[in-house]
Amino acid sequence: MTQPVESADRVRELLRRNLQEVFGESDAQRRRAAIDELWTDDPVLYVPPGIIVGRDAISKAAGDLRAAHPHFVYTHHGEPQALHNAGRLAWGSGPRDEAAAYTGWDVILVRDGRIAALYVFLDEASEEFRRTSGQPGV
Repeated sequence: MTQPVESADRVRELLRRNLQEVFGESDAQRRRAAIDELWTDDPVLYVPPGIIVGRDAISKAAGDLRAAHPHFVYTHHGEPQALHNAGRLAWGSGPRDEAAAYTGWDVILVRDGRIAALYVFLDEASEEFRRTSGQPGV
């Protein structure tokens, strides 16, 4: 059985917009509107602390992350890559105009032009990875 291939441009757009409009957004209403537009009705977010299911829970998780780092901004490193119904984006987060405090990769699976699943890989050398995964210093 062959599944439809998502537009590479749409996959790249979802990666960029999700980074800024969901995880980079401080305003809860704007963040939730972006989630409703960009994510499927049954999304799953895989992050080091655990698995988060549903739009409400994803909005809360993104809001909690913003509250923990309110002065951090997200930047993407290089261009997003798309392959069939998936994509990946390298990113960093930290205070504006400073080196990233932590870095990682977002990997998405897209269904019907929306994010169905997001896997967040934190680079293991970062303090954020150690904090969220319970790993000792690398």
